[in-house]
Amino acid sequence: MSAVESEPLPFAAACEVRSLGDGTFTADLRLEWSIGRHPHGGFLLALAAKAAVRALFEAGEPPTEPLAVSAEFLHALALGPVLLRTDVRKAGRRTTVVAVSIEQRGRSCVEARVTAGRLPLRPAAWNDAPALPPEPPASAVALSGRTAEGLFHLAKGCDVRVDPATAGFLAGRRDEPPRLRLWARPRHSEPDPFFLLVAGDLNPPVVFNLGATGWAPTVQLTSLVRTRPHPGWLRIQVDCRAVHEGWFDSDAVVVDSHGRIVCQARQLALAPLP
Repeated sequence: MSAVESEPLPFAAACEVRSLGDGTFTADLRLEWSIGRHPHGGFLLALAAKAAVRALFEAGEPPTEPLAVSAEFLHALALGPVLLRTDVRKAGRRTTVVAVSIEQRGRSCVEARVTAGRLPLRPAAWNDAPALPPEPPASAVALSGRTAEGLFHLAKGCDVRVDPATAGFLAGRRDEPPRLRLWARPRHSEPDPFFLLVAGDLNPPVVFNLGATGWAPTVQLTSLVRTRPHPGWLRIQVDCRAVHEGWFDSDAVVVDSHGRIVCQARQLALAPLP
């Protein structure tokens, strides 16, 4: 059994990076943080953020956390080892920007920018969070096993449950609005700022509700981490504004157990081919 298919690791251990001492790091893309054989996009954002924060720490900077992570997905990655190269693009008192390239087999597959700093601690002056129950209702469907995108290996690393009232594709309907509600939390630990980057990309593609099922590759993904989450379930609402010739947007708002918006994620993706 290979390293990427061994016993599942808790999230923090699975996205740990190993320093080579010169601003580069290695890591493993593991099966439990993939869908089918595709490494999960949100997990790749978390990995880039880990490398950026670690690089700043090794450079003697004060401890930081991810505030924003933006990534371009250039080439498909395979499960297994990757190399992460970091480059500090701007060092500031409140924010620092680090470029992170995730490479495999000699080519760059993901190009990310990580804005790092200190997350807010005080209560929000304004918090327009969507109204979702703090915990998944009894009718919520746990994502596991085979899905329209492939085997949902993420179920080994986190518990994800979908509101069937918003997921018409689960009942074979093809004309529902491209909107979803779900709940998520990591197994064996509580959510942290890095897991929020995963949570913002955990939903099945919203175009499933329009009858388009299959692999929906992400082209660009940007996530904003707003504050550290409290322990417990994360509530996630995902909306789509337009689907044009296969291109669709997906906006996720992640709310913690105390009703605070803790992450916002927006992506541009391609709907599955007919």
